Amino acid sequence: EMLLEEHGGGLVQPGESLRLSCVTLGFTFSAYDMSWVRQTPGDELEWIAGINTDGDDIYYADSVKGRFTVSRDNAENTLYLQMNGLRTDDTGVYYCATDTPPTGPRGPGTQVTVSS
Repeated sequence: EMLLEEHGGGLVQPGESLRLSCVTLGFTFSAYDMSWVRQTPGDELEWIAGINTDGDDIYYADSVKGRFTVSRDNAENTLYLQMNGLRTDDTGVYYCATDTPPTGPRGPGTQVTVSS
């Protein structure tokens, strides 16, 4: 069974940073492209970042480009999302998922709230 679990969400003020992590289990992490998606209030799921197996081919949605950085540690089976310059419209539930685009399983999500 493929297991993914996100960590690192929380409540921050605009302009602050958070680092999300996604711990995985039950599959060969290094063999999968990986993605971050988010569900913002009232909106559909948005694919915000993707990374290939080697970490040298990366996708960002325009909404996060220049502020968010996706990375992975294949030795630790972990995916990361460094989020800088957070804005109120970044508020939502963030999920990691396999594949790019994210068509595979995803974790339960972690809540990110950006509010002053």
